[in-house]
Amino acid sequence: MADRTEARRPVNIDKDLLAILCCPDTKQDVTLADTTLIAKLNEAVRRGQLKNRANKPVMEPLDGGLIRGDRKILYPIREDIPVMLIEEGIPLEGMI
Repeated sequence: MADRTEARRPVNIDKDLLAILCCPDTKQDVTLADTTLIAKLNEAVRRGQLKNRANKPVMEPLDGGLIRGDRKILYPIREDIPVMLIEEGIPLEGMI
């Protein structure tokens, strides 16, 4: 895998794609997460404390994320690609 320690660049998600994406579980709209939340989640990744909905540790830092409308789940973005799999969703309880 590529070295992920380089400086983070802004996530580049097409606005038309963002407009049609939704949570695969609840079908709620999703919005782009702010950089402050991503930094907080990445700190939890570095400490080995962040787990996804499948209860597996998140091993790679996030480039960005899409937050479900109820703000309970974040879907990671890696290399400008949203990972919209239910089990890859990251519970945000206690994070925001």
